[in-house]
Amino acid sequence: MSLKIVHSFDGSFTLEAQAQETLFNLLTSVAFLNQICQQLGCEQLKFTELLFQPVPYSLTTTKGMPAKFEKYYESDEYVIINVPPNFMFRAKIFKPSRLCAIYQKLIEE
Repeated sequence: MSLKIVHSFDGSFTLEAQAQETLFNLLTSVAFLNQICQQLGCEQLKFTELLFQPVPYSLTTTKGMPAKFEKYYESDEYVIINVPPNFMFRAKIFKPSRLCAIYQKLIEE
């Protein structure tokens, strides 16, 4: 068995307006936000409306995401989650098959 080295991967995608609206509603639902906060031990989250398709490891994508999103990965102010498969199904998003969403941790004063 040989390994295939990925030199570049096109992770671009577009969502239809209805699918995006449905997905954003699911990702911003109070119950889902509370579930994430409970798991992270944080007070509050805000969905940044940034989504990306996970990409294969390569020399330019060492974190499994497009390079422009790595700043969120490296920041303590943000959290990246895998979009639950049932959310993808309910929004009728089948391509790409996986997405990640970026949330900002909010600090209550």
